[in-house]
Amino acid sequence: MPPSCCGYLSQYTHHHLVVFLLTFFSYVLLHASRKTFSNVKVSISAQWTPSFQNGSAFSPGETWDNNCMFSDESNATLFLGALDSIFLFSYALGLYLSGVVGDRFNLRYVLCFGLCGSAVVEFMFGTLTEWLHIYNIYVYCILWVVNGLLQSAVWPSVVAVMGNWFGKQGRGFVFGLWSACASVGNILGAFLASSVLKYGYEYAFLVTSVIQFAGGVVVFFGLLTSPKEIGLSSESETGLSAVETDSDSHRPLMSDEEEEEEDDDGGDNEDEVEVEDEPLPATPRAVTFCQAFCLPGVLPYSLAYACLKLVNYSFFFWLPFYLSNNFGWKEAEADRLSVWYDVGGILGGTVQGLISDLMGKRAPVLAISLALAMGALVGYSNSPNDQVINAALLAATGFFIGGPSNMISSAISADLGRQEALRGSQQALATVTGIVDGTGSIGAAFGQYLVSLIESNLGWMCVFYFFIVMTGGSILFISPLLFKEVRAMWRDRQALRRQL
Repeated sequence: MPPSCCGYLSQYTHHHLVVFLLTFFSYVLLHASRKTFSNVKVSISAQWTPSFQNGSAFSPGETWDNNCMFSDESNATLFLGALDSIFLFSYALGLYLSGVVGDRFNLRYVLCFGLCGSAVVEFMFGTLTEWLHIYNIYVYCILWVVNGLLQSAVWPSVVAVMGNWFGKQGRGFVFGLWSACASVGNILGAFLASSVLKYGYEYAFLVTSVIQFAGGVVVFFGLLTSPKEIGLSSESETGLSAVETDSDSHRPLMSDEEEEEEDDDGGDNEDEVEVEDEPLPATPRAVTFCQAFCLPGVLPYSLAYACLKLVNYSFFFWLPFYLSNNFGWKEAEADRLSVWYDVGGILGGTVQGLISDLMGKRAPVLAISLALAMGALVGYSNSPNDQVINAALLAATGFFIGGPSNMISSAISADLGRQEALRGSQQALATVTGIVDGTGSIGAAFGQYLVSLIESNLGWMCVFYFFIVMTGGSILFISPLLFKEVRAMWRDRQALRRQL
C-alpha cells in the first residue's frame, strides 16, 4: 500500500522546504509578470488605436493620432494574438535549448539569468516604451522574442532542481502541489495588474518586473540545486527515501515492471563495508537531445501537452479579454474574476497528483480529467452574464484542464527524466522537461493566433468548439499509454484475486 501523504511529508527536512519554496516562488514571480500582458490587453489595444475608435481619455487626442499603430481595435487584437504566438514560438525554441543547457551548467546560474534577464526585457517592453512614447511593431516583436528565450530558461531549471531533491515516492502529490506555482503566479499577476491599472498599464509592467528581478537575486544567493551541495547525497546520510539512490530515482510510475527485491540479508557484512568504502562514481554525462526525445513516453506526452497547453494558455492569454468584451465587465473586474480558473487548476493538480500516487498510474487519471474537461468547456461556453455562476464554471474548467496540464509539465516530466532507460546517465531531467514543455509551447503558439483568427471571423462559440477538439486530441495521444496502464492494473487485480 502506498504511504499516506503525511508519511510522504514526514520524510523531508528544512532543506527540502527551502528548495520547494524558492523554486515555487521563482515561477510564481515569472508567471505573475507573464500574466500582466494578458491582463492589460484592453488598455494596450486602446493605446494602439486612434482616439475616435477607443473613446478613452488616457492621453490627449493629438498623442493618439500621432502614435497609433492600428486603424481599429480588430487589427490591434490580431497583433496582440500575433505577439502571443511570437512569444510562445521563441519560448518553445528556448525550451529545447535551455533544457540541454540546464543539464550541463549550474542550474542556479541558469535560473537566475532567466529571471533577471526576463524582468529587464519586460520593463523595456511595457514601461520604458510607454514612458519614451515608442510605438513600433518591430520593437515590440524583437523584445517579445528575447523575452520568450529568457523565460524558457526557468521552467526546466526549477523542475530539474525539484527532481534532484524529491524522489519517486510521493512525487505526484508533491509536484502536484508545487506545480500550483503557475496558477498562484497568475492570481498574483492579476491582482497586481488590477491594483495599479488605474495609473496606466506601464505601471503594471513596472511592479511585476521589479519584483521578479528581486526574486532572481534571492534565488542566486539562496538556492541549493542538489542535496550533494550540503553532503546529503545518500540515504544513509539523510535518513530520507526522498533523496534516494539511483535505483529508486530512475523508476517512474508509468513503468509496468515490479521493483526488484533488495539483496538477501544473509550477505557478507564485509562486502557491505567494501561497497560503502568505494569512491563515489563520477558525475554521469548528460544525454543528447535525440536520446532524450526517444525515451519511452516522451513523444506521446509531448504531443498531448501540445494540445492541452494550447487550451490552457488560451485561457491564460485571452480570458480577461473575453470576459471584458463578451460580458461588458470592467477590465479590473475581469482580471479578478479570471483567477477562479487558476484556483481550479491549483486544486486539480494537487488532488489528481495525489490520486495518481495512490493508484500508481498517471494516464488513467489524466484521461478521466480530460474527458470531464470537455464537458466543462461546453458548460462554460454557455455561461450566463452572472459573475458568481461564471466563477463557479471557471473553477470547474480550471480543475479539469489546469490539473492535467500541471501534472504533465511537472510530475510526469520528472518521471520521464528519471526512468529505467537512464540508468547510465541521470542528467536528463532538464532536457526532457524542455522537450515536453517546448512541444507544448509550439502547440500553444499556433493556438494563440488561431484563437484571435477564429474569434474575429466566427465568434467566441467556435473558439470553445476548437478547445473541445484539442482536449480530445490530448486524450488520443496518451491513449497507447492509457491502454498499457489499464492492462497492467487489470493484471495486478487478477493476480491479487488468485492470491486470495
